[in-house]
Amino acid sequence: MSPAYDRVVLSYPKRIQAFAVAAAALAGFVDAVAFIQSGGFFVSFMSGNSTRMGVGFAQNLGAAWTALALIAAFVVGVAAGSALNRWRAHGRLAVIVTVSALLFAAACVSGAGLAFPAALLSALSMGALNMVLEENGETRVALTYMTGALVKIGQKASQALFGGPRWAWLPYLLLWLGLAGGAVIGALTFHTLGAAALLIASAVAMVLGLMLRRATPSDR
Repeated sequence: MSPAYDRVVLSYPKRIQAFAVAAAALAGFVDAVAFIQSGGFFVSFMSGNSTRMGVGFAQNLGAAWTALALIAAFVVGVAAGSALNRWRAHGRLAVIVTVSALLFAAACVSGAGLAFPAALLSALSMGALNMVLEENGETRVALTYMTGALVKIGQKASQALFGGPRWAWLPYLLLWLGLAGGAVIGALTFHTLGAAALLIASAVAMVLGLMLRRATPSDR
């Protein structure tokens, strides 16, 4: 992970850091709903799907192709989100509105009993979500997967023990807690509401859009 990643994450204004944690919580929520509904596949954690694909090609071709389709949908979502960021005057807001629309569509499709198409739409939305904080063609903060954040927690904690910045690990911990907490809430909500849980996710995405609109130009 590059020094630029450190520099951007740690120097973001507090409002944007809060937005990043909230977006990570949304990703955890959506991933948990999709994981339960699809029988163990992910819509934001593509390392997990890559492992499932590899195991599937050895043991279960149906599972392998499902994982591969979700990976492809995620990548398409990333490309679409990046394009919106580059080509629209209010790129970040356009990405969030797209994420919300895709989650709304996923909720409708899921309500009709079509779990796999709903998962594909959710994967598209999560891919796009990662591009909200894209800068100069680079993704500076991973919002839907936390392996890198966990590495940074350990690395920064070790540096603190040897005289480095005392709290440099905290922003990465908050990102991870956001994702993990969102997953807990998503699982509980799906248990209570079923497919309608994704309607809540769609509404939360719109709230995130309002957070971006309220950010000052320097924040953005």
